[in-house]
Amino acid sequence: MADFMTDKGLVNRMEHPGHPARGDRPSDVVATAQGFLGVPYRRGGNSGETGFDCSGFVKAIYAQTLGLVLPRRADEQAAATQVIDRRDLQPGDLVFFNTLRRAFSHVGIYVGDNKFIHSPRSGARVRVEDMGMSYWQSRFDGARRVAMTPTASPLRARRAKPARTAAAAAPGLPPGVTMNP
Repeated sequence: MADFMTDKGLVNRMEHPGHPARGDRPSDVVATAQGFLGVPYRRGGNSGETGFDCSGFVKAIYAQTLGLVLPRRADEQAAATQVIDRRDLQPGDLVFFNTLRRAFSHVGIYVGDNKFIHSPRSGARVRVEDMGMSYWQSRFDGARRVAMTPTASPLRARRAKPARTAAAAAPGLPPGVTMNP
């Protein structure tokens, strides 16, 4: 997978796979996430040592790579990030799915070429999947981008809306996103 990502120009080759250095670009998120391929799913998990659930994976990757603290749950992550059109997806953006009969119940990180990396479910491991597969296509709720510029004051998170009805988020760090010191 690392060669695929590098060959496609989606990420730079990592010097130390599994222990990537802190980056400063959203695409660096993909390189960090790649280092956790194969880590087992664990409900409520947020660590490469013990396992991740989907939102714990995204939260940990953004904190480790960019020093951004995202909310814990997938629906909160959707509310705290900027709505983007699926056609505008770039590596490092978040993709959301309805997997539990409710909007924004699953989240992954877009890696490019219509693929995303995520921690899918109990008994599975962090992996890359194609968003074009009918399962994911029929459950797609929308795409979001994590803003990289902090705002002057923290704002409260709002409830996310599916992509078809979502309004654009305010510029800067959206509600619910903070910077790690």
